[in-house]
Amino acid sequence: MITVRPARERGRTRLDWLDSWHTFSFGDYYDPAHMGFGPLRVINDDVVEEGRGFGTHPHRDMEILTWVLDGELQHRDSLGTGSVIRPGEVQIMSAGTGIQHSEFNPSKVEPVRLLQIWILPEQRGLPPRYDQQVVPLEQGVLRQIAAREPQAGAVRIFQDASVYAASLGAGQRVEHSLRPGRTAWVQVARGAVHLDDVALHEGDGAAVTGQDHLAIQADGDAEVLVFDLSMRH
Repeated sequence: MITVRPARERGRTRLDWLDSWHTFSFGDYYDPAHMGFGPLRVINDDVVEEGRGFGTHPHRDMEILTWVLDGELQHRDSLGTGSVIRPGEVQIMSAGTGIQHSEFNPSKVEPVRLLQIWILPEQRGLPPRYDQQVVPLEQGVLRQIAAREPQAGAVRIFQDASVYAASLGAGQRVEHSLRPGRTAWVQVARGAVHLDDVALHEGDGAAVTGQDHLAIQADGDAEVLVFDLSMRH
């Protein structure tokens, strides 16, 4: 079964420097019907204006993934890490017992658009850590970007979950099999696709339950993320 979360029904935070759409409850946006999906707790689609960003703030007990769609994002944290994240790179920050970080658009001329994803860890009180990898993306291929046991170019997350990304041209199709006891969430980062026979557009998400397989075909240029999840988190 496929249950669509339409983009237009998401929550939104609009500031002079930030336009953020919330697939699930976040910050001042609260919807008890959309608190997450299994261990997947947050998908925020953020646009940060040039020269602006999130000041230093704390996190704990959360696996935080950043996937940049356009532009660049500068990261600094209390572990001493400083880096710039670009499209095709994935960043993980395991907040664990506590971490402080800031995120900033270093450009003076263009905004940065990113997906920030929060996944609940399989246990609390883990040591904080940071990693960033260049994902070997290929057009028309569903590529792993994060997993408990990651492939080359993916980052490790402390949860029984795998995250995949695909950049697709018109008519290109990717498929993914789900083991027994698994579900999936599909997020359309850009463009329009068909998930099996269900039409999805930019910003739409969809829960896939009770299936052992899913197929995504692009209507035009598109980018999608697929979350393969255990509901026993």
